[in-house]
Order: sequence, then structure tokens, then C-alpha cells
Amino acid sequence: MRSVAVFSDADADAPHVRAADTAVRIGPAPAAESYLSIERLLDAARRTGAQAVHPGYGFLAENAAFAQACAEAGLVFIGPSAESISLMGDKIRAKETVKAAGVPVVPGSSGSGLTDGELAAAAREIGMPVLLKPSAGGGGKGMRLVRDESLLTDEIAAARREARASFGDDTLLVERWIDRPRHIEIQVLADGHGNVVHLGERECSLQRRHQKIVEEAPSVLLDEATRASMGEAAVQAARSCGYRGAGTVEFIVPGGDPSSYYFMEMNTRLQVEHPVTELAVLIAGDGLDLVEWQLKVAAGEQLAFAQDDISLTGHAIEARICAEDPSRGFLPSGGTILSLREPRGDGVRTDSGLAENTEVGSLYDPMLSKVIVHGPDRPTALRKLRAALADTVTLGVQTNAGFVRRLLAHPDVVSGDLDTGLVERAVDGLVDREVPAEVYAAAALLRQAALEPGSASGWADPFSTPSGWRLGGEAAWTVHHFRVPGNDPVEVRVRGNELLVGGTQVKPVRRLRTETPAGHTENGNTVTVELEGVTHTFHHTPAPEGMWLGRDGDAWHVQVYDPVEEALRGAGRHGGADTLAAPMPGTVTVVKVAVGDEVVAGQSLLVVEAMKMEHVISAPHAGTVAELDVTPGTTVAMDQVLAVVTPHEEDEG
Repeated sequence: MRSVAVFSDADADAPHVRAADTAVRIGPAPAAESYLSIERLLDAARRTGAQAVHPGYGFLAENAAFAQACAEAGLVFIGPSAESISLMGDKIRAKETVKAAGVPVVPGSSGSGLTDGELAAAAREIGMPVLLKPSAGGGGKGMRLVRDESLLTDEIAAARREARASFGDDTLLVERWIDRPRHIEIQVLADGHGNVVHLGERECSLQRRHQKIVEEAPSVLLDEATRASMGEAAVQAARSCGYRGAGTVEFIVPGGDPSSYYFMEMNTRLQVEHPVTELAVLIAGDGLDLVEWQLKVAAGEQLAFAQDDISLTGHAIEARICAEDPSRGFLPSGGTILSLREPRGDGVRTDSGLAENTEVGSLYDPMLSKVIVHGPDRPTALRKLRAALADTVTLGVQTNAGFVRRLLAHPDVVSGDLDTGLVERAVDGLVDREVPAEVYAAAALLRQAALEPGSASGWADPFSTPSGWRLGGEAAWTVHHFRVPGNDPVEVRVRGNELLVGGTQVKPVRRLRTETPAGHTENGNTVTVELEGVTHTFHHTPAPEGMWLGRDGDAWHVQVYDPVEEALRGAGRHGGADTLAAPMPGTVTVVKVAVGDEVVAGQSLLVVEAMKMEHVISAPHAGTVAELDVTPGTTVAMDQVLAVVTPHEEDEG
């Protein structure tokens, strides 16, 4: 079976393009003009003679119009029918349908097309807190948890904007929020001959912003009886819509009573986390490939196994590697992958869309890759995944790999006491907002080495060597100025084997070695330094304005700068309390004020969107908008100045 890949201008050299037999450019970078263009996708299929379309797990995978268009064009859509997608894609109709089939559902609003006022009234009737959800899609886009009734109006408006931008449909529903819930989903597989089976569950409770970051199978919460009951409910949900292909039925489960589970939604597509099931499930003693079975079902074949042939083996866990900065509230990040190492080996699988020199922009979802492991039991799988994440190197773009590695060592995660709010509660203890001293030590010693003059004779002019050597006097310090984004500038002084970081006490330091590990490119170097008798090894690569250093999944962009030059450029203004800067690279979508407007503290001024996520920029204090440097549609870089709010004279203190 030959494959045809499609790509936008942003992905012309992406790994999937190089891996395919044939590739077709379908348009410029914005998804609406490429990956979400039904017309261009069908044209690509026609031009290449393709017979079928696999929609992946992007937004079009659950787009009934796309499935219908494929059918009308004579193409096999590798997934359910347009009717099934339409029914289960509308969360309101889906709940009504599965409820009629005997599947328990979460209490919430009824009917579609509710106005803002009707949604607010339904929320008050249900009782706070409530969850606002787009009816047309999932993935956490447009989902808002509202605990304060006074915020309903603003949150409904924001949820509608996100839903409209993500799905082209701003219809919302409201549901009761279940405190400390667990998110457990059941993988189903159905053919076109009336056969439906479930393939066990996946626990997806570790989330941030209502989006999964860690998934595992099986769940430690479920016993065999509950697993069988939930599995049968998922099968009934699939039957209720005449489902065909691979799909997932998602349940919200009270942690204290797993037998009281509620249907949440059905994802009518392959899930991002499907490898977890593939590694944890056996079919009559053999392995499972869900994509293979998607193709077989689409080709009209019957399932070759029954429910009794399905068993679980060992434990599988997946971590999503995302372009985001946990220390800044998981805001999206971006940049160019300068050095890359992805873990593989016995029981370790990496599914990735990355290569060195890949540009990670703000147009698409922040997920870059997935690291999946399998072990004979859960403790072994946890250890294996932590080791794999420690071996992950993505220099050039800030990712969550180090954060997830620490999360997997959290006592509640290790014990299996999970819920969807755990990450939010634990985040402060898992994020080290201070840059370790050894990072600055490694950066300083690497820069020292780069400043040393080379000579064929082996002789170096002592006046050109950054050793601080002085004739007849004590050696001087060599001074470096570094800045890691999100942190204050730091002065680092080096003199021989002595180091002074930020004016603290002098510490003994030395660079032990710098090398290129086997199998790495010239950008995949490591450096080992000894600071106060303890050795530290970092991956490193040069970068604009400085270098990137990485260790155990964490990474730091250590920038070199001249404080005098910055002062002359007036850069000092950019960190002031009056200045509002972009917290992430993205696009300004909403501007609510103009120069000269009077604002109050906390007032919403602008909205910046990146990777389908909105971030509201609010006034830091009451005052006057003195500068406004952007308009709707402006593309901005991280830390770019957006506006300046001058405080009222009486508030300047």
C-alpha cells in the first residue's frame, strides 16, 4: 500500500513528507488554507490517484462534511460514516443518543443553540462550578472551568471565540463540574458487519488546560468488573450511532467511586494516545496495530477476533512532548530545533514529527512528539519513561519533557492517586523557576573556551587569552553577562578555576571535557563541568545571541548580552511595570482599547493566540494607555512590547 503525504509550506521538509512515497503541497502555512481545506485535500487525492483518505487525528478527522465530501468524490474515508461523525461530534445530540442507549451521562444543559443568557441560566441552575464545552469539537479547545458566577459572561464569550476559531462553530453546552475527577477512556473497534469490541481503557487524568500530557493503560483505578462494565457501555455507545472503525468513548469517573462513571464524549477518530493501547493489548496472544485495523475495516473486512480474544499485558505509558514552557503557565513556545535526540530501545517507542532545523511556529498544535514505553508492571514502566525523558534532547525550543519527568516521580502519580486537577495543584513543586548555578557555570566555561585564540604552534599570546593574566599582579576576572528568558540578568565572573555567579561566594569550577557522542551531529555536543566538586553534564549547541544547554529533558536558552549596549538602546524600559509584553509567540486577535483610554487594574486589554490557545493581556494597574504597538492580526514574538499603561499619579507608589 503506497502513501501520499500532504504538506503546507511550513512543513515542506517535515519527516512525514520524506517518509511518504509521494508528497503534495496543498497551500501556505495557515491551516485554513492547507490542512483544513477540504477542496485542496480532495484535489491532492485526485492528482495522485489515491483511493482512500486517512484523516489522522486533526480537526478534519471529526469533520462530517469532509467524510461526506470524500464519499462524493469516490474516495474511501478511513473512519466512521459522516452520519456517525455528525451525531457524535455534536456533544448535545451525542449525550441524548447514548443516554437513550442506557449509558450514564453527566448532568448538564439540554438543547443546542443556547444563547449566552440561556447558558448562564443553565449554569446557575446546575450550580457552580460548571464546565463550558464546545459542542463541535474536543481536545480541550474552548473548554472553560468557571467557579465564580460573576465571570460567566466573560468566560462564555472567550469559549465561543476559541470554539469558533478551532471548529468554525461556537455552539456551547454547560455541564456540572465533578471535583477531582478521573478521565478514563475506552478504545473501541467496529467493522461494517455489526461487530463491535472494546480494547480496554486508558487513564488520561494527567492534564494541563484540559489537555492530556500523560496516558497509560491499564488504569490502576479499575477492577475487572468495572472495566467490563465500562467497556460494555462504550460498545453500546458505538452501536447507538452505527459506528465503524477505531474510536474512543471518554468517561468522567469520580475517584472515590469508580463504579459511578459518566459518558463525556466520543472521539470518532484515532486518538493521539493510541500507541498505549497497541503496547498493552494482545489479540489471541499477538500484538495489535490499530491503524492496520482501520485500513482493514475501511476495506470492508470483518474483525478477525471477538471480545474474549482480547487481553491486557503489562503496563504502557505515554508522555506528550509539547512546545510549551511549564514555568510560564504552560504557554506555547517556539523556535528552531538546533539539536535533537529522541529515545528508543527495548520497550521504548517514539512517534515524532521532528528533525533538526525544524521550525516550530505558533500556527499548529504544540505537540511535537510522543514517548511511549512498555514494562511488565506499572512501577517498571514509570521508571523506564522517566529514563527515556531524561534522554530526550530538543535544544532550540522550550518543551515540557523535564517537567513531565518530574511529574512521573510525584508521590501521587507513583501511587496511582490521580485526578484531572493534580498537575495544576502540583505544578509549583515541579517547576524550578531559578536557573541552577551549574547552568551558568557551563555557559561561562564554554564561552571562555570559545574566546581562547588558537595557534598552530601551540603558543598563545597571554594578552589575548581570557585568563585574566596580569604582569606582576593578581589575575583579573573575565566577566560574562547572561540572561535566560523569564529570569533576571546574571553576571558571571571566571578566573582560572574560580567562578562567581551573581556576586555570590567564589566557587571552584573546571571544565572536564567537551565531546560529540556517537551518532550525533556536530550540533549534538556535550560538556561536563565540575562545580564545587560535583560534576554536571549538559548537551549544548550554539544559538543566536548565545547557546542552548540541556539536561534530563530540561533546556535553557542562555543569552549573551552587553548591558551597556542594552542601556543605550533603551532596552531597560521593556521590563518595567508599565509595559505589557507578549507572553508567547503568536498573533494578536483582539484589541479592546486605544491610546488615551483610561483602564482599571485587571481590565482585559488584548488577546494573543498561539497554537489555538488564547491568552488575555490585562492592565497591571489603573491608568492610561500611553502606547499601543499592535492591531488585530499582528504577529508578535515572545516578550515583544504590546502596550504601555501609565499609572495615575496618585497610584504611582
